[in-house]
Amino acid sequence: MQPVSESAGQQVSEKLRILIAGGGTGGHVIPALAMARELRDRHGAEVRFVGTARGLETKLVPEAGFQLELVRSGQLKNVSLATRLRTAVDLPLGVVECVRLLGKFRPQVVVGVGGYASGPGMLAAILKQVPTLAYEPNAVPGMTNRWIGRWVSGAAVNFAQTAKYFRNAEVTGVPVRPELFALPPRPAGAAPRLLVTAGSNGAQIFNQTMPKIVAELLAAVPGLTIVHQAGGRQLDATRAAYAASGADAARWSVEAFLTDMPAQYAAADLVLARAGSTVAELCAAGKPSLLVPFAGAADDHQRKNAEVLAEAGAAVMLLQQDATPAALLDGLRGLLLDATRRAEMAAQARSLARSGALERIAQMVAELAKKKG
Repeated sequence: MQPVSESAGQQVSEKLRILIAGGGTGGHVIPALAMARELRDRHGAEVRFVGTARGLETKLVPEAGFQLELVRSGQLKNVSLATRLRTAVDLPLGVVECVRLLGKFRPQVVVGVGGYASGPGMLAAILKQVPTLAYEPNAVPGMTNRWIGRWVSGAAVNFAQTAKYFRNAEVTGVPVRPELFALPPRPAGAAPRLLVTAGSNGAQIFNQTMPKIVAELLAAVPGLTIVHQAGGRQLDATRAAYAASGADAARWSVEAFLTDMPAQYAAADLVLARAGSTVAELCAAGKPSLLVPFAGAADDHQRKNAEVLAEAGAAVMLLQQDATPAALLDGLRGLLLDATRRAEMAAQARSLARSGALERIAQMVAELAKKKG
């Protein structure tokens, strides 16, 4: 970075300014906020975000104390023709808006975290020759990152097989809460616990299927307890379905949200989950899992994430179209009754985890800014 003169004649470095582009879901926004805090707190950076009005960033970014700029963008995959046409119009307008933002904020680096605004923000940076870092947590990149991968200055990826899509990629892992790497072992002889989780909105397939099998599953696994995160919208219906199943109410709990996830992982012997950003947490926590990838995920990235864990022996994958009540019951019962297999899966999950991802990604950003200078 070029030094600027103080009135006393001393030389100081120009303040580090970083723009983070992207958002939409928690899987995009939460890691991005972790990066922003790390860059602000350890590198003294001024960090701004660029997002769209339709994503979670409109709530989470201002609450975290960061400035958010909104641009126009939208979806191109798995949407109607009308939506694709609207996006085709909005995308170049979004790029123009981002070019103006770059001129006003003058960031040394733009970080793309995926989601609607990542495309316009990264394209604008590439056009203006501002260094870029792509963050890709999935086994196969989404459309935006596949488009820009050959043009970015660097990339931070979660899986080794993802590096081939980018220039200067480094396998950093995914920023997860550091306490997940230090969970205590389950006490010997503790009653088994199943954790059912699918992000803040829950998963309809879990909410509808688990009540159908809960009574039989509890009868098959002595002492089993179940904690189920259903999401706010389906909380009442899911609780009612559990209650109607006749299963012992003392052995199951259905909540809208689980606020202390490290504690929930620590208490779990097995996790039933989707296969989005949760897979990184499962690896950090060293938890065996049964994964049911969301069939409608963009570019089928959840299935590809689940395949990586399943091929490593860290998880069992059950495709959504195959996740009948009988299949889900059989899969959960088999794993819950086989402590040896769960221990082997846990060890394989830990082998896939990478600690220090957040610190390394922030360092990569700082290094790109230094090269620009």
